[in-house]
Amino acid sequence: MSSTDPAAEERRRIASGLAAILPVPHRTMERRLMADFGRSMPQGVHSALLRVADEHEGITVREAAEDLLMKPNNVSALVTKLVDEGMLERLVDPGDKRLVRLRPTAKARRRSAAVDALVTGYVVGALPTMTDGEVAALGSAVGALAELTRRVQPDTI
Repeated sequence: MSSTDPAAEERRRIASGLAAILPVPHRTMERRLMADFGRSMPQGVHSALLRVADEHEGITVREAAEDLLMKPNNVSALVTKLVDEGMLERLVDPGDKRLVRLRPTAKARRRSAAVDALVTGYVVGALPTMTDGEVAALGSAVGALAELTRRVQPDTI
């Protein structure tokens, strides 16, 4: 009979559970947003690019591509689409005219704020239906999940 390390087994169980459950709340929120916000909401990677541009105003296409783990030419195509939709602005870098920096427009910021308010509302509405222990566990998990995300990212980011 082979002996197994109980701690290693527990880590595998936790990892498997997290891998299975973590995408589900995101998909659930996205579905609710589509129902509440409508078709005008940027989808998936468009939304991710807008979020990156908002968090790192002045980011270049190459930097955004690295952050999103995408090829620069694909991000460039997304940027063109979002510029055409009035969601992003391309700004020439004053120090290096060859560089283009990205900035979300006021329209994008308003839409992002509306989406954030809806998502926060979904969670705020759900929390009172949970036990005190479940809410406390979620609160404790926020920092640990942020740290897990940081540690799972490739070293190239």
